[in-house]
Amino acid sequence: MIYYDVQSLGDLIKAFYAQHKGPEYVDELKIIQSWGKVVGPFIATHTIDLSINNHVLFVRVDSDSLRMELSYSKSVLLKNLNDLVGKDLLTEIVLS
Repeated sequence: MIYYDVQSLGDLIKAFYAQHKGPEYVDELKIIQSWGKVVGPFIATHTIDLSINNHVLFVRVDSDSLRMELSYSKSVLLKNLNDLVGKDLLTEIVLS
């Protein structure tokens, strides 16, 4: 009888990204994809761009007043986004 090492496709994808993009890449993608769920639909529709570099989330929005409102909530956003992935991945949020 032949036994094969069977793994789920999800596990294989995570292993691929961990090898080629770094072990935190999947968590970074999860944060970016979940942005709308964390901040709500209004802020999500006014978000122009999201990126993560060196544990810093860069957020571009299309409104100065919205940027100011988000700046007041940075610590709560940071906590909620880190809770989403179950670890302290992000250290800061930069709004522009």
